[in-house]
Amino acid sequence: MDASTEPESAAEPGPASGVSRRRLLTTTGVAATLTAAAGTAGGIALVQGGAPTPVVKPSGARRFDRKVVLITGATSGIGRSAALMFAAEGGHVGFCGRREQLGRQVEQQIRAAGGEATYIRADVRVESDVRQFVDAVADKYGGLDVCFNNAGITLQKALHEYSSAEWDDVVGTDLRGNFLALKYQIPHLIARGGGVVVVTSSSNAIATTEGRAAYTAAKRGLVGMVQAAAYDYADKNIRINTLIPGTTDTELVRRAAGAMNLPDEVWKTMAEVYGKQHVPGLRRMATPDEIAAFALALASDDFPYMTAAQMVIDGGKTAYAG
Repeated sequence: MDASTEPESAAEPGPASGVSRRRLLTTTGVAATLTAAAGTAGGIALVQGGAPTPVVKPSGARRFDRKVVLITGATSGIGRSAALMFAAEGGHVGFCGRREQLGRQVEQQIRAAGGEATYIRADVRVESDVRQFVDAVADKYGGLDVCFNNAGITLQKALHEYSSAEWDDVVGTDLRGNFLALKYQIPHLIARGGGVVVVTSSSNAIATTEGRAAYTAAKRGLVGMVQAAAYDYADKNIRINTLIPGTTDTELVRRAAGAMNLPDEVWKTMAEVYGKQHVPGLRRMATPDEIAAFALALASDDFPYMTAAQMVIDGGKTAYAG
């Protein structure tokens, strides 16, 4: 099941449970039932019981005033939300993604709101793209202060069903892509006298289930890479931490569910049902804004003693799985 062909916002594609996301979200029967139910009393009854979804608004703080913020995978989902929030708090935001039209839209939205942003098309699987993207942002804004390494994809199938190319694509995007980002960011952060890096992993790094061998391998690998890198550069005043989100209502998850061609209202109902039944604790998916707000907190100067940490925001999912 090809969840995404774009190295965009990484989001955990579903909590561990005895029920396969593939069976739950992509069968014709379920889709047809939810299509009929959407907007009806029956559809409302299906989604009652989960925690209410909050609206996350800009804090009004200026924690990143005049700081240079670099984001990978920011044309949709968590990365897009983070780009908007960093800019709203005064950051000069340079971000990448492969989908140029979406990138230009985010750039224009930030500038229309009075913020500063630059979109650069880059593919995190391509070393020259990553190097040129990082250097271009640093050159334009005079250095780097904060990096949010967020790009990722998923492809769900049983392990033996992956082709070598498919495995390499997932691991190359999610793990190697983050290595490349750090490789070219670190010299700029050292030259700056320090900085902060937040790397998006997944709750699959803690608890996973079937069909996610490549994704889980990459996301668990990120945790180890971040821990080692945090030690490498602690004496350079660079803090590096891992963000571990739970199931988030993003395009990546919708693609994994095979629901991109369904009407938005049908997808909304499907997502609410899934969150209620399979996210222990809050019983709903996160919104991209909720995860992005946590990324900003980790990237701020509010926690100067935090490095090499795995910070979980998953609505209670992995506590239950453990």
